Amino acid sequence: MARGPDPLAAYNAKRDFALTEEPRGKSGAASTTGLRFVVQKHDARRLHYDFRLEWQGVLLSWAVTRGPSPDTREKRLAVRTEDHPLSYRDFEGTIPAKAYGGGTVMLWDEGLWLPENDPAQGLKDGKLGFTLQGQRMTGSWALVRMKNKGEKRENWLLIKHRDSAACDDPDALTDGFDTSVTTGRTMAQIASGAKAKPQRKPSATQGGKRPAFRKPQLATLVSDAPGGDDWIFETKFDGYRCLAALGKGGPRLWTRNGHDWTDRFQSLTAAFGALPCKSALIDGEVMAARIKGSAFSSLQAALAEGRPLVFYAFDLLSLDGKDLTDAPLLDRKARLAKLLDGLPEDGPLRVSTHIPGDGAQILAHACKTGAEGIIAKRAGAPYRGRRTTDWLKVKCTKRQEFVIGGYSPSDKPGRPFASLLVGEMGPEGLRYRGRVGTGFAEGDFDELQAALRTRKTSPFIDVPSDIAAGAVWVTPGTVIEVDFTELTADGHIRHGSYLGLRKDKTAKEVTLEVPRKAPATRSDRVTVAGIAITHPDRLIFPGTTITKVDVARYYDRASARLMDIAGKRPLSLLRLPEGQGGESFFQKHAGAGFPAALHRVEITDSSGGATTAFDATKAAAFVAAAQMGTVEVHIWGARTDRLDRPDRLVFDLDPDEGLGWSDVRRAAFDLRDLLAQLDLATVPVVTGGKGIHVCVCLRRTQGWDTVKLFTKTVAYMMAEREPKRFTAVMSKSKRKGRIFIDWLRNERGATAIAPYAIRARTGGPVAVPVTWDALDEIAGADAFDIDAAIAHLSAPCPYMTALAQPQTLTARTLDALSSLM
Repeated sequence: MARGPDPLAAYNAKRDFALTEEPRGKSGAASTTGLRFVVQKHDARRLHYDFRLEWQGVLLSWAVTRGPSPDTREKRLAVRTEDHPLSYRDFEGTIPAKAYGGGTVMLWDEGLWLPENDPAQGLKDGKLGFTLQGQRMTGSWALVRMKNKGEKRENWLLIKHRDSAACDDPDALTDGFDTSVTTGRTMAQIASGAKAKPQRKPSATQGGKRPAFRKPQLATLVSDAPGGDDWIFETKFDGYRCLAALGKGGPRLWTRNGHDWTDRFQSLTAAFGALPCKSALIDGEVMAARIKGSAFSSLQAALAEGRPLVFYAFDLLSLDGKDLTDAPLLDRKARLAKLLDGLPEDGPLRVSTHIPGDGAQILAHACKTGAEGIIAKRAGAPYRGRRTTDWLKVKCTKRQEFVIGGYSPSDKPGRPFASLLVGEMGPEGLRYRGRVGTGFAEGDFDELQAALRTRKTSPFIDVPSDIAAGAVWVTPGTVIEVDFTELTADGHIRHGSYLGLRKDKTAKEVTLEVPRKAPATRSDRVTVAGIAITHPDRLIFPGTTITKVDVARYYDRASARLMDIAGKRPLSLLRLPEGQGGESFFQKHAGAGFPAALHRVEITDSSGGATTAFDATKAAAFVAAAQMGTVEVHIWGARTDRLDRPDRLVFDLDPDEGLGWSDVRRAAFDLRDLLAQLDLATVPVVTGGKGIHVCVCLRRTQGWDTVKLFTKTVAYMMAEREPKRFTAVMSKSKRKGRIFIDWLRNERGATAIAPYAIRARTGGPVAVPVTWDALDEIAGADAFDIDAAIAHLSAPCPYMTALAQPQTLTARTLDALSSLM
């Protein structure tokens, strides 16, 4: 297809930008993280996939009629279309039916492409080879132009090359992935205008100062897994340690020694560049995306052949300019999980999972499944850039890096050596540790020969004479990974097998690791309701003596009442890991690392997607939440067994600044009286903040739409009756001098503070249900501190009385409401 002086002239001529939301065609700046590609699933006159490659300021475009196929036998027709602007790679939505290309467009895949030949020459000759590093399309591909037989269009074929990403299922890609890589939506959801799932949306906001390299924390080798519940356990990866620094200028990927390997790990940079942060420093391990044989040798092959890589993130050292290394490990992991939330499970960036539990049992399971071992980490420990006993590694097999000091020549044709002579660095120099004669693939010999430099004298301080006879000595600078069964009595490896080169380590780092005994269980913790409370003396509320263990003990005392009111409901937890004044965040989705007492439940969120939430099925759950730094507990208006049927409604009376407690209390009584006219009994909850919740306990006979409509109608009716006192609109500008009657808490997925939950406010007040008579005497919404709330637990609870007498929003109730309007 001929291209004019303006490569986007055809694109602009075909579109009426008054009709379509597609971006106007203008040249764009090239990406700083490599050449990008995008695939857009397009349901126009017929469903097809638009395949686009960034080149010279535009997106070269082909319409692939049946979509890309990973089967090398398939040759998918790809019709060359007009060049698109670079900004089009972010477009997802619906093009109006009357506009050119009318239909739904999904961002189906995106990533980097690496040319395998000169693209300009390839386009001219009609054969363009490239490697894709996308979330779905990976490996080597080609576009081949077909002979023109008089057609007006330019026909090409999209063909998959044979590599580890190929498979025999021709429709594995198109059938296997049916959601957007950026918004998580299906075609139907995009067409209907459904909201994008926030966790799926990439964000190119990394304009902060990119963190400098810092030395990573290293684990100490021990003989046995540690005991005690202050440890969490992760898989021991068999790859390259990597620190990813994100910020202005694009991602930088560092080895454990501070070498910049961004170019070697280039296929990962686009995924890092999409994370929603200004800057970050992430610790993790680079692995091959597909493992064949050993994980380490698979990584070597992936790097040599340009195959897909994955990064397993397991720690977050800084975020948006804030150093997190002094924060407890589990808090860093929670922030890391939030940063990477919603990424595809099979994508290039993945969060390393961790579990608490019995270390010995976890190790046994890991070894049974063929893992190299496990890493044990103290849950509450800070991050330190050195080898510590807060991180421990326990191996299933004997594995060790060694330095090559020579080799024994081979008498077999084509094999340059029979075995490698290896050692490790000691105080006196290179100590001989044995021979490695197995485990070599055909390509390993060439790679090793290229890395070795011969010398005349032995680099070892001692070598057995029978081994030294006939040996060829080399400069001791090449490090390899070796698997072996044991060390002999004289310290030599037995049955050593070669696994691969360790280009990320220097010879001087290689010393023999001798396992230590696992450290004893720490005793600097307190147990509450069977839950170990770490950092029990951490002050939670400045200006008071309330510590983390005090919060846990309160929730233990209140747990029976909380189970009756908040049990078996999806929970939203407000966590303050460092106490009031430190960073706080809501956790709505269940994360790893929480004690088992806090139950997980699978639910469907308001957008129809599946997610995992916390709920309380036993009293200890609230103490478990406190152990994880939770202060506030918020609850759904429905229980997990029937999430479509609310069993309570809440009016949250939220006063504007300047209004006093008497104004809020009078509003609560007025709302009570209005609802009483509808034969609805209510119970007030002083929230521990500024307002009051007026609650009604319901039978589970109506759905969310009915409850929401009812509460909205009541709120708007009160606002219309007394517009100078009330508003039913959330907007700050509408609240001035008024009380906002918040009815929005009465919809699926919305939460409100649980009665008897502590608030993250000065002094640690508690939300407490009271009688209407008592409300007339209470001095403020924050009248109950922890001690007063505990005393209140011994008195009859009006909320429990309301629970025992649930009410129904009947047609008669709704008719009565209409008559009052």
